[in-house]
Amino acid sequence: MIGIIFDMDGVLYRGKEPVRGAKEVIAFLKARGIPFLFLTNNSTRDPSMYREKLRSMGMDVPEEAILTSGLATRLYMEKHLEPGRVFVVGGEGLRREMERLGWGVIGVEDARDGAWREVKHVVVGLDPHLTYEKLKYATLAIRNGASFVGTNPDTTYPAEEGLYPGAGSILAALEASTDVKPLIIGKPNEAAYEVVREKLSVDELWMVGDRLDTDIAFAKRFGMKAIMVLTGVSTLGDVERSEVKPDLVLPDVGELLSYLEAVL
Repeated sequence: MIGIIFDMDGVLYRGKEPVRGAKEVIAFLKARGIPFLFLTNNSTRDPSMYREKLRSMGMDVPEEAILTSGLATRLYMEKHLEPGRVFVVGGEGLRREMERLGWGVIGVEDARDGAWREVKHVVVGLDPHLTYEKLKYATLAIRNGASFVGTNPDTTYPAEEGLYPGAGSILAALEASTDVKPLIIGKPNEAAYEVVREKLSVDELWMVGDRLDTDIAFAKRFGMKAIMVLTGVSTLGDVERSEVKPDLVLPDVGELLSYLEAVL
């Protein structure tokens, strides 16, 4: 049996606009009983928040089928890092995951009073409300010995107006200010794959994504069928120039439906 992993931004939707055919593909998979997961490197929402966003676009899926880089980061930290207070540079979804960790989250207000010295882990994702002050206290904490964890390496993410700065851009700023390289959890890294394998017990995995450097690289690294759509970040020109090659390129996720009907 196959199982299909979908990236979300640039694959199922761009910003608030669904991609053509996305809900029909999901309905087809549900009707055929084909296992699937949504795996996003975007940590600004948690699975419950993403479920509501998908429902508003006509895709009703269980919360358990949605994996974020924020969730993967929490699961990795629970298994591999020593407990300690956390400073978050990221959106509401990442903050929720770090609160669920139960180690204590230090906010900017506490950091102003010197609590940045107590931070054991700085966790960084896409932050739509990024401020210089957040970068300052993250820098101070990392230079003071805190671990530096990134949810994902995406330097951009696709939205209605075009490509916006992503988590990788924030990580680059902090790497420059601390001279420390972050431990990155999300695609294309092994920590994200570990979470996927715990969720999907199938013979063959397909990965549907829009980025060569994360989605397609992730698929190739772990032996999945790599399907790239052209509604997000990477282009056909990028494919021609890249050493990482998808197995199949489609104009959008709607075309996946015809492909599935032909091969299944």
